Amino acid sequence: MKTAPLTDNARVEFQAEAIQMLQNASLRDLIVSRFDDMPPQLQQAARYVLEHPEEVALVSMRELSRNAGVQPSTMTRMAKFLGLPGYDDVRAHYAEAIRHRIDGFAARALQRGESGQEVGSETFARQMLQGVAGQIARLCEPESLARLSAAAERLARARRVYVLGLRSCHLVAWHFHYVMALIGDKTVHLDGPAGTIGDGLIRAGAEDVLLVASINPYAVHSLELAELAREKGLGIVAITDSEVSPLVSISDSVILCTIESPTFFHTLTPALAVSEVLCGLLANMDRAAAVEALQKTDRHLSSLNTYATAIPRRRV
Repeated sequence: MKTAPLTDNARVEFQAEAIQMLQNASLRDLIVSRFDDMPPQLQQAARYVLEHPEEVALVSMRELSRNAGVQPSTMTRMAKFLGLPGYDDVRAHYAEAIRHRIDGFAARALQRGESGQEVGSETFARQMLQGVAGQIARLCEPESLARLSAAAERLARARRVYVLGLRSCHLVAWHFHYVMALIGDKTVHLDGPAGTIGDGLIRAGAEDVLLVASINPYAVHSLELAELAREKGLGIVAITDSEVSPLVSISDSVILCTIESPTFFHTLTPALAVSEVLCGLLANMDRAAAVEALQKTDRHLSSLNTYATAIPRRRV
């Protein structure tokens, strides 16, 4: 259904409201609050702005729109949809935010290669590693640390933790389940063969939590199973990449991690770091029990001759 066009007075009031919101909160909050009402093209532009705030401040609208896969006019329409006079107001807001940041790492990283020229292997490797280092560093910011703490506390209170991650996020989910299985039997990995993945939730209920990892593009089955878990009363803890991820609206706790990489594929290093931190926080909440469980695990693995410190002799 199309929305009726605003009158001149209504448009002025809408712009005033948007500008007031920017004064009292961040542009990010404004975009997130109105994201669901945007047409698909504006959502694509808005998602890119949310995920690349430093780039918004540093590059031209034409370059930003090209990187986002939209027309330059889409950026202008997005700004007007938010109630702002034009795109320059979006860029100015992020430029001001950049000026008040103390690290400046991402800004320098963006400035280093805007020419688009090919670089040598060592330089490219350094750029990738510097990017990952910056992404990990952002997980140390106060808001991210608070999210990690809240998620760990929610998982600790659960009777069982069902763990879900499909396609590239499978390794994030498996890592969490593998580590937690070393110190207890609280986790259930939803990874059933022959299409039985959802069967693991048969006995799940309100005392349980689903830990789900999913990033853009989001696996449909992950979203469906997360919605099913929510309907069954489970708490939802999400590891995802954006405040406009479809998981955000159904989750009790959300941990955001960036996935951008200069290569053609996204990076999962921040998501894996989140998995490791959650495991560490949960083990630290009951260190005595964790140590006891790990000692039992070590004895079991030793009896199976699981590991070696040298190449074993071949049996003839």
